[in-house]
Amino acid sequence: MTDPPPRAVVLVEGESDRNALAVLAARRGRDLDAEGVAVVPMGGAGNVGRFVDRYGPRGLNVRLAGLYDVGEAADFCRGLARAGLVAPDGGHAALAGAGFRVCDRDLEDELIRAVGPAEVEAVVEAEGDLRALRTLQKQAPWAGRPPQDQLRRWMGAGAGRKARYATLLAEVVDLRRAPEALDAVLADV
Repeated sequence: MTDPPPRAVVLVEGESDRNALAVLAARRGRDLDAEGVAVVPMGGAGNVGRFVDRYGPRGLNVRLAGLYDVGEAADFCRGLARAGLVAPDGGHAALAGAGFRVCDRDLEDELIRAVGPAEVEAVVEAEGDLRALRTLQKQAPWAGRPPQDQLRRWMGAGAGRKARYATLLAEVVDLRRAPEALDAVLADV
């Protein structure tokens, strides 16, 4: 017997986005699996067209929503326009109208800003990773840069670090300061 198709699908670029959404939903009292909402990592924004074909009007025809980084807007516009869900030149407003929410810079930047650099460093220290962060902060290209930029770079530089810290930061963020894009996409489904 096969599982029934989901009621809605949230398309995300990768595992870090899926982790953050799952944690934030649970903290808000939602069980996405029980609600029939699947959060599907696509392995990068360039794959959005294929996933829209699979789950959108030409495929399972379920409710679609998603998260994307600001720099990936063109990929998302193309993928959704090809399926007839937005105008090809619709931009962020058209994508938002279709349930696709933009992360300013990226998910990591949103979470670091929402939690605050000092609290993120406290999480890094609690995880035993502060030495690795300090090593990056001493490197010439990163020394003297704003802590938010250093933390963002550090999270993206280690294998599995983005997904791990997306989970950890979603667990500690004050829900009143949770990234708007994440809350909006959850409200869309």
